[in-house]
Amino acid sequence: MTFTDEDIAILKSSLAAHGQEHLLAHWEDLSSDQKDDLYRDIQSIDFTNHLKSFKRCMQKELSAPGKEDYLKPLPPDACESVFISNKINEKWTNRGLKEISEGKVALLLMAGGQGTRLGVPYPKGMYNVGLQSGKCLYQLQAERVRKQEQLAAEMYGSSKAIRWYIMTSEHTKKATVDYFKSNGWFGLSEENIIFFEQEMIPCLSLDGKVIMDSKFSIARAPGGNGDLYRSMGNEGVLQDMLKKGVRSVHCYCVDNILNKVPDPLFIGCCLDRQSDCGAKVVSKAYPTEAVGVICECNGTWKVVEYSEISKETANMVDSEGKLLFSQGNICNHYFTTSFLTKVIEGKESQLIHHVARKKIPTINSSGERVLPTEINGIKMEKFVFDVFQFSEKFTVLEVARNEEFSPLKNPPGAPKCSPQTCLEDLSNQHKRWIIRAGGTFKNEGLCEISPLVSCTGENLEDLVKDKFFSLPLHLEVTHKNGYHNGHTGTNGLHSKL
Repeated sequence: MTFTDEDIAILKSSLAAHGQEHLLAHWEDLSSDQKDDLYRDIQSIDFTNHLKSFKRCMQKELSAPGKEDYLKPLPPDACESVFISNKINEKWTNRGLKEISEGKVALLLMAGGQGTRLGVPYPKGMYNVGLQSGKCLYQLQAERVRKQEQLAAEMYGSSKAIRWYIMTSEHTKKATVDYFKSNGWFGLSEENIIFFEQEMIPCLSLDGKVIMDSKFSIARAPGGNGDLYRSMGNEGVLQDMLKKGVRSVHCYCVDNILNKVPDPLFIGCCLDRQSDCGAKVVSKAYPTEAVGVICECNGTWKVVEYSEISKETANMVDSEGKLLFSQGNICNHYFTTSFLTKVIEGKESQLIHHVARKKIPTINSSGERVLPTEINGIKMEKFVFDVFQFSEKFTVLEVARNEEFSPLKNPPGAPKCSPQTCLEDLSNQHKRWIIRAGGTFKNEGLCEISPLVSCTGENLEDLVKDKFFSLPLHLEVTHKNGYHNGHTGTNGLHSKL
């Protein structure tokens, strides 16, 4: 690209109007290609709105300390629980399966995170926690999708495919798409897996200056999982959902190994209550557990981070001695497409970014890239649950922690949220399923049941009742259709002892 003096003059004038003249400090040192890169990088930024968002989120941070005064526990009429009635759970499950059978269900996966914290150079969804099958998080989820389609077809005679929308980031999209492709889409149809990318937004200094990553590039970071809504609009995801007749959307994060996806019980619960928005919660293990809490705030629904709640508030109890603020958020949500339309087309601009203060690599006055030793800037993030405030009929469903929540956050060897704890939690879950179905174990060890055998512990009686099993145990379905799942053989059940 050839720049005229007028082009540069206009660019400098625009930057000066927003206090960002420093972005061209090393312009004369750049090659033609580097100037082209920087020019396009700068032109892609909407400085007016970006700096407006910066001021709003900084003001919000300053006004935060007094917010506990108007936090209220969720009203009982907004809360449901899987612990109340097996009959109601069955009713909800059947209704959710009907929704699946009619092709009205989509999954919305937030998978923009890299595996850096785990110590691996690839997306977190590709991580294997040590399962006997060698399956990664992506494969477990794909097989759960296949099984729910099968269960819906068995109950209602036929079933349409579940659309799976996967939000990646600049750092994870290519690796994720290539991985799905190289694994044959894990037995799903390629046309029903839709990848889209969340936007990378500029990082800012504490005084609102855009941070340079190099002489010719701007430091950027993902805008948080709440950037989901803008990305859905920009990438045509919402339009595709509406075109395909989707009504119920189950949204979740990639790192929870116990994710029930999609969960017909959760979907059926929200449909039964005619809710436009819903969230799964687990009861906090102890008052100060480091999880966000869903509560009522000024007449709307809100997730308050654990760091934002004082110890005194966290320990408050009701007349029966139960915690007032006990609904721990597990980032597992339900949306109707009509609700998403309302958010994306009219409410998204009202969302205020959250401030994440970070040590952000930048350049010094000589243009050399340096790693700061102290916090020098912020990354602005929106959270997926920020839209709860727009719900007209909100539902919170309490679920069992040991059945639905075991996130992978920390590297091997960490005492919690590590590959080892995830492996143990999944193994213990599968042992409970076998015991509940009438099976018995002879010894201690790992247990793994493929989602293609049983997705939530269903239909195991004929396989395990009155039988004794030695551990480790691995129950797997094998196929002749070319889909590789670690085993070969004829159709049927494969038991690996």
